Amino acid sequence: MVSADKRAVTVIGLGPMGQAMAGAYLDAGYEVTVWNRTAVKADALAARGARRAAGVGEALAASELVVLSLTDYDAMYALLEPAAGSLAGRVLVNLSSDTPERAREAAAWAARHGAEHLTGGVQVPPSGIGKPESSTFYSGPKEVFEAHEAALKVLTGTDYRGTDPGLAALFYQIQMDMFWTAMLSYLHATTITAANGITAQEFLPYAQSTMASIPGFLAFYAPRIDAGRHEGDVDKLSMGVASIDHVVHTAEGSGVDAALPAAVREVFRRGVERGYGDDSFTRLMEVFKAG
Repeated sequence: MVSADKRAVTVIGLGPMGQAMAGAYLDAGYEVTVWNRTAVKADALAARGARRAAGVGEALAASELVVLSLTDYDAMYALLEPAAGSLAGRVLVNLSSDTPERAREAAAWAARHGAEHLTGGVQVPPSGIGKPESSTFYSGPKEVFEAHEAALKVLTGTDYRGTDPGLAALFYQIQMDMFWTAMLSYLHATTITAANGITAQEFLPYAQSTMASIPGFLAFYAPRIDAGRHEGDVDKLSMGVASIDHVVHTAEGSGVDAALPAAVREVFRRGVERGYGDDSFTRLMEVFKAG
């Protein structure tokens, strides 16, 4: 039976993120029901007062609000399909990572079973859960989001992106696009420094300085991109090719795999081949569009 207490929530999936979320709800005084395929992962939460459901159906039946913290949407279907009869009247807050299209499919699937679906994209690691300065993207029915926003804010601040279920997933994945590319570039540069006898700690302030300069570049280029302006008055793509070519040779000379900067160089070269050599590197958006 669904709890009559509006401060009740079910958390399905107790990896590090699910553990942190269930813990945040317990700290906020919520009646928390938890379930995980590996039951032992619920032990610490049960010791703190969480109710351990015997199965997915029981977990769904316990609360109107159900938070899913799973690897991806395939995991959601694998767990919830067998218990689909218990989905009616539930609000699934799906904080699992997947693509915008799969989020839209999941929302339609939930609706067919009488449930509402809110897509979420958490922007912080487990250590950021329970902190209002952290943020999570949400999208889906606005009235459903607003009805449960107070409960969602127990986890993080909320950034509602619109009614399209795919938008939260889209904003999350483009953040991940930037994050992993930037972090891999840092790791590659740090590998070069290590090959030259420089420690990561010694390199740290220079890495931080470079990363700290990025917001200024983003603020400069964003309005130009929106206006369709890619003139090479500040940077030229042809010069970018020469610059990244030097990075490739530096990596190779250090005995470090140069595949990452070489891939960047290839994109730059494709832009030059298309006649964009005198334009800004932002013209490479046309190369990306072409695939």
